Amino acid sequence: MDSSKLRLLFSKTGKAKYISHLDLMATMRRGFLRAGVELRYSEGFNPHPYMSIALPLPVGCGSACELMDFEPAGGCLTGSLPALMSAALPEGIEVLQVYLPERKFSGIAWLELCGDLFYGADGPPGALDGLTKRFMSESIVISKKTKRGASDINIAPLIRGVKFEKPAPRDRSALGRAETAEYDIIRITVRVSAQNPTLTPANLMSALTGGHGGAAPDFALFTRMEIFDADMNVFR
Repeated sequence: MDSSKLRLLFSKTGKAKYISHLDLMATMRRGFLRAGVELRYSEGFNPHPYMSIALPLPVGCGSACELMDFEPAGGCLTGSLPALMSAALPEGIEVLQVYLPERKFSGIAWLELCGDLFYGADGPPGALDGLTKRFMSESIVISKKTKRGASDINIAPLIRGVKFEKPAPRDRSALGRAETAEYDIIRITVRVSAQNPTLTPANLMSALTGGHGGAAPDFALFTRMEIFDADMNVFR
């Protein structure tokens, strides 16, 4: 790894989930500026700061484990930077750690998602069993968009350790409005392929459309909980 690079570990939750990737990059640039960190820029007619985020999040998906590499132009007080950056960033974005990276982002292989699936007041009959059966199948074929267009793909080999459960009342996902109580919630915890190919929450939900026992939720909220290398070790 380039010794001039540093890596941020940060979370993106609450209303910040709806900041797009491009807007997040601009937000982080402003955060560095406000925190007094000068970034190194490329040369040429359109210089840009050396900063990159691993696995950009879909809009609406939260995360407890986002990673960003950046190159400071001079010295950087890593010990005080998390607090300085967090104070300079919008609510919902918190810098948890700054450190010297030892591995490239290409080493990321798996990520863990936690999602709350929201159904009508009583939920569809047998939804919990139907979901478990569907995602434990050896063949889960969906239509997935690629650069060459849509194609059918079996996502079953891209899924590990899926679990469905009814969360306890105190652990129910908070939407920030009273209507939360009107929904029946089923929680999914699953590890999915992170790269080549990437499996997104939308891909998981597309596996529930059509004739799959009415298991498709009214809507779903997902959070990225952790990222791993090919050996299922936490990636930092």
